[in-house]
Amino acid sequence: MTAQEQAPEAETTTEADGYRQPDVDVDAVRVLLDGPYREVRDLVRTDLVEHAQVLLDAEQMTTADFRERVLDVVVTMAGTGQTGMGFPEEYGGGGDIGASVAAFETLAFGDLSVLVKVGVQFGLFGGAILQLGTKPHHDAHLADVVAGRTMGCFAMTETGHGSNVQALGTVATYDVEAQEFVIATPDDASRKDYIGNAAAHAELAVVFAQLDIGEAEARERHGVHAFVVRIREDGQVVDGVRVEDCGPKTGLNGVDNGRIWFDGLRVPRTALLDRFAEVTPEGRYLSPIDNADKRFFTMLGTLVQGRVCVGGAGINAAKVALTIAVRYAVRRRQFEATEPDREQVLLDYGMHQRRLLPLLARTYALHLAQEVVAGQLHDVFSREEDDEHARRMLESRAAGTKALGTWHATRTIQECREACGGAGYLSENRFAALKADTDVFTTFEGDNHVLLQLVAKGLLTDYAGEFEEMDQLGMARFVAGLAVDTVVERTAVHKLVQSVRDLLPGGERWDQEAGLLDPNYQLAMLRFREEHMIGGVARRLKHGIGQGEDPGAVFSRVQDHVIAAARAHTERLVLEAFVARTASLPDGDLKVALDLLCDLHALSTIEADRAWFMEHGRLSSTRSKALTREVNALCRKVRPLAVDLVDAFGVPDEVLRSPELLGWTDTGPVR
Repeated sequence: MTAQEQAPEAETTTEADGYRQPDVDVDAVRVLLDGPYREVRDLVRTDLVEHAQVLLDAEQMTTADFRERVLDVVVTMAGTGQTGMGFPEEYGGGGDIGASVAAFETLAFGDLSVLVKVGVQFGLFGGAILQLGTKPHHDAHLADVVAGRTMGCFAMTETGHGSNVQALGTVATYDVEAQEFVIATPDDASRKDYIGNAAAHAELAVVFAQLDIGEAEARERHGVHAFVVRIREDGQVVDGVRVEDCGPKTGLNGVDNGRIWFDGLRVPRTALLDRFAEVTPEGRYLSPIDNADKRFFTMLGTLVQGRVCVGGAGINAAKVALTIAVRYAVRRRQFEATEPDREQVLLDYGMHQRRLLPLLARTYALHLAQEVVAGQLHDVFSREEDDEHARRMLESRAAGTKALGTWHATRTIQECREACGGAGYLSENRFAALKADTDVFTTFEGDNHVLLQLVAKGLLTDYAGEFEEMDQLGMARFVAGLAVDTVVERTAVHKLVQSVRDLLPGGERWDQEAGLLDPNYQLAMLRFREEHMIGGVARRLKHGIGQGEDPGAVFSRVQDHVIAAARAHTERLVLEAFVARTASLPDGDLKVALDLLCDLHALSTIEADRAWFMEHGRLSSTRSKALTREVNALCRKVRPLAVDLVDAFGVPDEVLRSPELLGWTDTGPVR
């Protein structure tokens, strides 16, 4: 590719406003994106190249062969240490939670069946034993789990209960005389479903079940607990367990998802993962957390790493799609738009820039927001003392970032596929697998809309002392009992809005007089939207319940406002992460390039919701038109940098595949 194709001369000259097009140092941007775990990410990249043939062979293999190939890759990767970085060193791990997240995210550049099987084995199954068990469980299982010698599954989800984990139907009843738990599936709605590793490879399972103690006439239920149980011996399903293959799926067919029923399976008393509760030999139930709801949410909170990892994987899958689409857009020509004898490359068209470059900017924004979440995860779980408030803040931020990151992946992959025309529809060009394999990301590790309700719960209650016990109705009643101003005042955003307004000119006209490219203006707009939405939800809840209406009906009626407030909150956090990161950079071309992306992300975010801002008096029609012109101008400025910015993601050429889209030669893709 010629230099002119990558960066047209018109875009590199100094403009009348004094703007000078920066030069992007790809390595410098990659160092920034890889962060403190660059060596870890490069280790994974090297292994992805070694196993890139999985991508090429997947469509030619039977499902059974594909599953076995994925298993072989996962076990081989376990031998390099990259899949066990979050486990304690004494069990063969790396003792670094942040490194484990970085490794997992980077795996999303390759075959996503491998990614998900790694997540099931080491994140969900191994993570549950680590976080919910105690030293005897760790000693018995973790070394073999980390090494890939023992394969397992995470048996939580049930056919009839989905996201409502607290209402699971599987029951574990303690038999005092035998000192065993009897695990049973009472009906088909309570069967474990969609369980990764269950259909073929798992030998052990972490099973979530209602814990019952006592004789039938005086039985006490203590809520959902986790048990580590054997479901296969020498490759055969054990007595008391039934397993059924879920069959072909929309994607991820290298993962053996299955259904599990328990027909009175007996397991020893020590099978209970007892970090938060134990049952004595004589049948006494003991827990350091008296409140059952708080105990349940504390238990689930320890498993937040899976949610963080899925969000990061979605963002990285979007990077793959953008890398393919942007590289294609600077080599594919269409129509003689500017020269009579020469067709114009796609990315020089304003509409093509509009389609891809705001998504590129948003990918950078979400990457930096994900970096914040991963850092918080590492800090919270590396402390010796539990900080409950920090843990709740992490859970909320992880939930919101996962929702936005996985929705972004779905949208970006589709737009990139369309931007590549018919060629993007060919399987060899990777979009088919990207679309199919990431589609489930929006619903596993938590349905995105349910996760945003968790975010809203924290916003509306400010993580009050009653937070643990509150369901949706409890939250509605709690908020209805407060003054609306109290709900808004107690949220951090209220203080932030006031402080930002102080930095802007114009008093109450700050939104009209501040510059569009002023990050304080951009932040103030998103903070205003968030504050207004939180107050609106509080007013609606308070009014409806104050009128004597059923709290459940009131909550259902305002649920769309609840989700919108949570989404606005997370959008604000994403922009804050981007602004903070660019502000920390020294002056130079790297800072100029990242500032361009930050501005493009901020203004395209405001533009996407400009109807709301106009309805609420914060965006005039004149300023709205100016905003659109500025987004277009930013796209033109980012366009010459686009190839360098996607190359900085560091997606190995070997896993990009896409021979037709990228114009492969013997030495790699044409750039």
